[in-house]
Amino acid sequence: MSAFYREKVLSVQHWTDTLFSFRATRDTGFRFQNGQFAMIGLEVDGRPLLRAYSMASANHEEELEFFSIKVQDGPLTSRLQKIKEGDTILVGRKATGTLITDNLIPGKRLMLLSTGTGLAPFASLIKDPDVYEQFESIVLVHGCRQVSELAYGEKLVANLREDELFGELLADKLVYYPTVTREPFRNRGRITDLISSEQIFNDIGQGPLDIATDRIMMCGSPAMLEELKVMFEGRDFVEGSGNRPGHFVIEKAFVER
Repeated sequence: MSAFYREKVLSVQHWTDTLFSFRATRDTGFRFQNGQFAMIGLEVDGRPLLRAYSMASANHEEELEFFSIKVQDGPLTSRLQKIKEGDTILVGRKATGTLITDNLIPGKRLMLLSTGTGLAPFASLIKDPDVYEQFESIVLVHGCRQVSELAYGEKLVANLREDELFGELLADKLVYYPTVTREPFRNRGRITDLISSEQIFNDIGQGPLDIATDRIMMCGSPAMLEELKVMFEGRDFVEGSGNRPGHFVIEKAFVER
């Protein structure tokens, strides 16, 4: 198990019957950039059982936080959802991922588009002071099926707005836009439809998509990622990577199991 840190679970919170988050200790040697993920999991029958999880905590925080789906027959999540304070989890020593600002061409508005637990890397990014230095506006979009599934994100943003250090920083720059597809709510619809119809921009009182100033990060369901990629490339947006920065980046290591 030398390829992993053994970390102790500090707290677990169950948000719905399908979503939970947990905090764990963080080895002082574990380094990551905000927006990245690591392989985490449990030791099962003497062997590591792992999946890719984005850090929902920022790299300046002393603890690690993760936001996870519950899948009853999922090899890992069926076990992980039962963890409790004091249990041990494994955390891979190497963090990686495409959702870092270095992979984007400089711009003015950063759009963070997520569904479900795809919110996790953006929970890390909106706690990064450098992101607020780099962009004039940050729009965090979180799409879910039910209103109850928005609870983690709503609490995250509310806590940041009340924070002594971040409150003032966020006040003029962060726009939080939760939306649901299957229940009545102030924002309704799929992220792709809300962007193509420009409804989202009308709702937040900002201008429509502009390749000259907009930079985009995406994390969520494979269907959503594919639709948005096609939409953006149809408007001449170029996907960025570690080799060549672009207008948008996608995290493909999304946990669904």
